[in-house]
Amino acid sequence: MNTLSILALILLAGSFALSAVLTRIAGTLAPRAGFVAYPAADRYHRAVVPLGGGVAIFGALAFIIVAAGAAVRFLVAPGHFAWLAESANLDPADFVRRMDELAFVLLCMSILFVLGLWDDKKSLGPFVKLGVQFATALIAAALAEIRVEFFIENRIVTCILSAFWMVLIINAFNFLDNMDGAAAGIAAIVSAILFIAAAQSGQILVGGLAIVFVGTLLGFLAFNFPPAKIFMGDAGSLVVGFFVALLTLRTTYYHEAQSGMWYPVLMPLLALAVPLYDFASVTMLRLSQGKSPFVGDTQHFSHRLQRRGLSDTQTVLTLYLATLCTGLGATFLWQVNDTGAILILVQTLMILAIIAILEATAKND
Repeated sequence: MNTLSILALILLAGSFALSAVLTRIAGTLAPRAGFVAYPAADRYHRAVVPLGGGVAIFGALAFIIVAAGAAVRFLVAPGHFAWLAESANLDPADFVRRMDELAFVLLCMSILFVLGLWDDKKSLGPFVKLGVQFATALIAAALAEIRVEFFIENRIVTCILSAFWMVLIINAFNFLDNMDGAAAGIAAIVSAILFIAAAQSGQILVGGLAIVFVGTLLGFLAFNFPPAKIFMGDAGSLVVGFFVALLTLRTTYYHEAQSGMWYPVLMPLLALAVPLYDFASVTMLRLSQGKSPFVGDTQHFSHRLQRRGLSDTQTVLTLYLATLCTGLGATFLWQVNDTGAILILVQTLMILAIIAILEATAKND
């Protein structure tokens, strides 16, 4: 096992442990502060469940990013651990040059965390939330360099497109946070797939962020898997969606010497096929019923599967398996020709079709 693999395991284990401890603490303190989710007609849970998982997720991510940044800046960069940088093929100088980007990432995470926390307490209107999300996404695109650049040279265009993508993914995961374990588990699977892509591209910083994110989500998921002992709330789902969007935009998919044409950049679309399907299907259902797409209900496809007889655990495992199937196929996009890319796309559509058939089939009583 090489040095990078050991560092990745340390980051994974450390972020898991910190997140689990913070989640346990949040689950204990939240009820005392009245920070809980009550049963409601537009929610599927039927018991009072503590909120605060988002505090643990944000706290773990922020602490590890700051701690890792400080370690590289004040220990590795001055040469105190030169052997570590050399054996892991790290470039401390490049990392230090990108500290400003990480600072803006933390700023954007903080804005979304506060927005979500406020919404968990006061139930903000959808347009206020969308406005703050777009502003935050534009900051991330313009100042943290979180934007798509492939085949597009105009910075303004790439910033706007990237902001729309970030807001889409933020809301997709906000929508997906509708059942125990769904949002955290799917985000962990997608991020693990993006970690593989980053590792194939030799992206150490992006890969490090991905592995820390996966560990953080798994630490929370230990308490959120059905039956959930704590919810992440909007304070968590907005941060989770933003971080997934960050990873999709900062990971390199195209390898000029090996990748066929441009289709490797479709990888995040395929990896995110399940949450995007949920977002699109529930939005169309609400609009067809004359409802606002931002008003919560129990029409998400996880709920539709549940109404067909699946238990909470069976439903969330079905979502995990579907995400794994679409995501694993996406990891091969950079290696295949036109025919292979078409087959992977068809496979993804067939997986979504299976989900649609399952959720549309009446339960036999």
